[in-house]
Amino acid sequence: MLRWERGTVSAVTSSWPGVHRLEVDLDDGGDTIRALSYEELTGRPEPGEQVLLNTNALRRELGTGGDAMVVARPEVLPAPAGVRGHMVKARYTPMQTMVDALDDPDSEHYETVRSAKGIDGMPVVVADLHSSLPAIIAGIRARRRTARIAYVHTDAAALPAAYSRSAARLREADLLTSVISAGQSFGGDLEAVTVHSALLGARHVVGADIAIVIQGPGNLGTGTGWGFSGIQAAESLHAAAVLGGAPVATLRVSGADERERHRGLSHHSSTAYGRALLTPVHLPVIPRTDSRYNAFHESVRKQVKRTILKPAKKRGVLHHLTEVDAKGLRDALEEMPVRMTTMGRTLAEDYPSFQYAALAGRCAAGLLPRTGGSSGGSAPTPS
Repeated sequence: MLRWERGTVSAVTSSWPGVHRLEVDLDDGGDTIRALSYEELTGRPEPGEQVLLNTNALRRELGTGGDAMVVARPEVLPAPAGVRGHMVKARYTPMQTMVDALDDPDSEHYETVRSAKGIDGMPVVVADLHSSLPAIIAGIRARRRTARIAYVHTDAAALPAAYSRSAARLREADLLTSVISAGQSFGGDLEAVTVHSALLGARHVVGADIAIVIQGPGNLGTGTGWGFSGIQAAESLHAAAVLGGAPVATLRVSGADERERHRGLSHHSSTAYGRALLTPVHLPVIPRTDSRYNAFHESVRKQVKRTILKPAKKRGVLHHLTEVDAKGLRDALEEMPVRMTTMGRTLAEDYPSFQYAALAGRCAAGLLPRTGGSSGGSAPTPS
């Protein structure tokens, strides 16, 4: 279902690389609404210019995809980008876009990706919530401050990688070496057809020490056991494993979520890692000997054992419960140059959400050899 509306741009209120946030006066003389324009798709609309909008999610007041989107500028045709390749993303939609993919035969990186056999033990941190990205980086940097980090933006949520203001700010601050948009996602520094080729590109083109794989903003959940977009985390961990990486699964944890199914350990982690995952992974938790260990962390540990380790073991998958020192992580999180929020809650309001994501980052950094680089990262051992 599409709902079309026309309007005139009254202001460009903010911009970040690839994205412009606009105010648009609707033609029917009614509302002034906020809208997003992606430069790759429609260029930059200017004040006074007429635009055609898709407002279906806005009118439904949805959290996921709930912005008005500029679909066209009837009076302006943006100049075509200089793309050599023939890869198409957002395929067979009216907004399908051509990209230069790492694995396109016309790419300068094609032979590198084609000849690569694996990712040389590179640690790969996977999470289901995009809000985990800066926290994971904080955890990595708390142990390896100069590690080269690549972020693989998957296609389970926001398809335009540019939509992530956090990723843009992390790139500007040199805390991310590269953003690679994988699958139907588009608009990263580099493009890849699959998560697998994105990981090969992260290792052999970007020279990353660690890769982080997460869907973009806009996680979709239904309250059912299997109906949530974050289930894709299991497939990303499979990709890391088959390519010879060291997979680290971020536990989705909350001490403040009002929904019981997400309090403590989220049922999304239980399903993705306990029921959908077919390869062993590291599951980072706080050691019982840590001075910060309390009843909440004990409860999370018990949930992990009951809903992830035991069901996985019954299927022959032996995950590794990995104890990771939490010392200094609060300071590392507070030093990050992006505002920490998850599901509308800040670092102060739901610290465990960010703490466990940072644990995953520190765990991955601990798998790197002391001399730097990613060769030698260890695969999980059974718990």
